[in-house]
Amino acid sequence: MTPVPRLPDRDALDRARDSTIDDVLPGPDDPPLRVLFCGINPGLVSAASGHHFVRPGNRFWPVLHSSGFTPRLLAPAEQGELAGLGLGITNMAPRATARADELTDDELVAGGERLWALVAAREPAWLAVVGIGAYRTAFGRRGAVVGEQAERLGATGIWVLPNPSGLNAHWSRAAMVAEFARLRARAQEPGPGQVYC
Repeated sequence: MTPVPRLPDRDALDRARDSTIDDVLPGPDDPPLRVLFCGINPGLVSAASGHHFVRPGNRFWPVLHSSGFTPRLLAPAEQGELAGLGLGITNMAPRATARADELTDDELVAGGERLWALVAAREPAWLAVVGIGAYRTAFGRRGAVVGEQAERLGATGIWVLPNPSGLNAHWSRAAMVAEFARLRARAQEPGPGQVYC
């Protein structure tokens, strides 16, 4: 069983406000980037720890494993292992906040522009935006729904996933696993110019 990380104290959380967290991206010796997961923005616990999706109750890591993306349940502190699996993590808006609703629409739109540039530079097979509201705002797609999007960023497909935050009561863990698994199945298929063994 993966140990529950110790939460930062109030002072550490206060210092984390408005800070940023590094992306997790494959290096030159890692496999090609198959899926780049994009969160909304780092929470204070993530920013204080330096690890994505670290807050207790966040279902990202268990869902990632249960859907078959990882061979075992990774702890947030093991996020660097994703690179060796052809997976990465970034955020739409880099600024840490206590709640995503503290972000302005302008920050999300600017984050969408930064994300376009990152995708153009890294060329993942899939961009998986974790949070439908952030996707709608950042890319001006008010009618978007969870799932594969018709739009592409060059050769990169876009998939919108439900937000794995424990605050998202609209999606059960089982339903999230099923949606992540749908993306995983598509990510196994070769895209233009890609060959998977």
